[in-house]
Amino acid sequence: MASEEPKAKKPKLSEEEKTESPTKKTPAKLSPNSLFGMGNPLLDMCAVVDKDLLDKYTLKPNDQILAEDKHKPLFEELVKKFKVEYHAGGATQNSIKIAQWMIQEPQKVGTFFGCIGKDKFGEILKQKAEAAHIDAHYYEQDAEPTGTCASCITADNRSLVANLAAANCYKKEKHLDLEDNWELVEKAKVYYIAGFFLTVSLESILKVAKHASENNKLFCLNLSAPFICQFFKDNLMQVMPYVDVLFGNETEAAAFAKEQDLETEDTKEIAQKAQALPKENTKRKRIVVLTQGKDETIMALSDTVKTFPVIKIDPKDIVDTTGAGDAFVGGFLSELIQEKPLDQCVKAAHYAANVVISRAGCTVPDKPDFK
Repeated sequence: MASEEPKAKKPKLSEEEKTESPTKKTPAKLSPNSLFGMGNPLLDMCAVVDKDLLDKYTLKPNDQILAEDKHKPLFEELVKKFKVEYHAGGATQNSIKIAQWMIQEPQKVGTFFGCIGKDKFGEILKQKAEAAHIDAHYYEQDAEPTGTCASCITADNRSLVANLAAANCYKKEKHLDLEDNWELVEKAKVYYIAGFFLTVSLESILKVAKHASENNKLFCLNLSAPFICQFFKDNLMQVMPYVDVLFGNETEAAAFAKEQDLETEDTKEIAQKAQALPKENTKRKRIVVLTQGKDETIMALSDTVKTFPVIKIDPKDIVDTTGAGDAFVGGFLSELIQEKPLDQCVKAAHYAANVVISRAGCTVPDKPDFK
């Protein structure tokens, strides 16, 4: 995909063509910095734990929350009592990494912005990003340490507790607005931001989202967690008019429907109603993609709802569901950036998620085996 701005408006697509691909049928040529992500870079601390630990910190088996003061001792307890594996993480960074892994060549198709501390964990994150061949440009500050995320695994569930720390310190005027950095934003054709970043820098998200909308590029957002739909719904709905592709799972969709008074608990209807919400760039119809764990994935586009069965996996082969949603998005983005049909985007999404749940953390083998 060329890095220059499109020189002419593309002809209007029929509804059938739009269903096949949000842009065009012919796969696009990729170039560095075509895909842009911005979010909370975290160092993941993954450990298989017991129910007692979840109960002690009032954690649900399959949830994502931000750490409160009562959770602060959890991170130390994990290291002392359980076998911990460390991975470079954070929802958006994971998705950009997975997209790059699926693409392989060229390297640095994905750009990532986020805030880290000037510390050893920050150095590890920089090394991990380099190893994953993504073009990470971190805003480094020394007021807060690099963020961490405890991934407490029980059976095939995981409870995530994120201590944003430095990730919470991202500043638009100190990083996004800098000329060299904004040039990287302008190079991109597809943008992805997880809903978690709505708690950090709404103004940064809006600047990127408006750029995408005004230049007829694709802006993608993830609902990310029920608490985002509940407690940050005002921020979420400020961004929603610019969203071309909305991701979420069934529990996030239910929370969204309740908070937005959509008057339905049916996931397909929620997808349709979210798809029909007001949109700034009317040249593109919004696409809503909702996962349901082992059940079929739902996609709403215009007046149609499509379903896609997931890849079957033996429960005993599930090692860790941490990052499954991030991997799903990464797989989807890897095809979306190449302007492949949406069915192919979902196929890649299911493949990537399937690979990740059979491994510890949001990790992958050297190369994908996807066709």
